[in-house]
Amino acid sequence: MWYVYALYSKSVNRIYIGVTGDLRKRIRDHVSGKTKTTSRMPGVELVYYEACIAKEDAMDRERQLKTGFGRGYLRKRINYYLMRS
Repeated sequence: MWYVYALYSKSVNRIYIGVTGDLRKRIRDHVSGKTKTTSRMPGVELVYYEACIAKEDAMDRERQLKTGFGRGYLRKRINYYLMRS
């Protein structure tokens, strides 16, 4: 399985979107600061993910979510989480 995921950092109010074949390991890497991009986003939390069978499908979905429309879609999907944070 391949996963498209979104992490959120409340301190900088940013969403990071990525793709991986091993979601648990990748999240551990982000949280521990081993990933350059999210190392500047303290307190990242997994707020959304989708599973895909093919890597190409996951990468296409990642590209879609990184557009303005896609980020708006994500914010609407995780609205309740963002409001309570």
